[in-house]
Amino acid sequence: MNVREAACSCGQLRLVARGEPVRISICHCLACQRRTGSVFGVQARFPADRVTLQGDSSEYVRTADSGNRIRFHFCPHCGATVYLRLDIEPALIGVPVGAFADPNFPAPPASIYEEHMHHWVTLPGPIEHLP
Repeated sequence: MNVREAACSCGQLRLVARGEPVRISICHCLACQRRTGSVFGVQARFPADRVTLQGDSSEYVRTADSGNRIRFHFCPHCGATVYLRLDIEPALIGVPVGAFADPNFPAPPASIYEEHMHHWVTLPGPIEHLP
């Protein structure tokens, strides 16, 4: 079973995810662009019972374009987001793929909110284009 470790920039907030993610996706929504400081966000979702959390986090809650509430957990010291929870999927924990700092992490098979995608971004192929 794969074991992956994610952490914030200072290492105070960490998590361990066991097994493969149930979903990996690229999100081009404007909120993800602002949250990440990049042109998109990439996150992987794991069953909550396969994730172990360690350290203190602060929480920021926002309502997504879909109307769903998302709870972002970030380090109160360095500000890096390490995990998120969707109110509609309480059995899953999402992790920004960059928090794993693993260039061998699997490529995302899905891309969403492409109407906000920057015109110069190219996506890995093949990829599913979801609304």
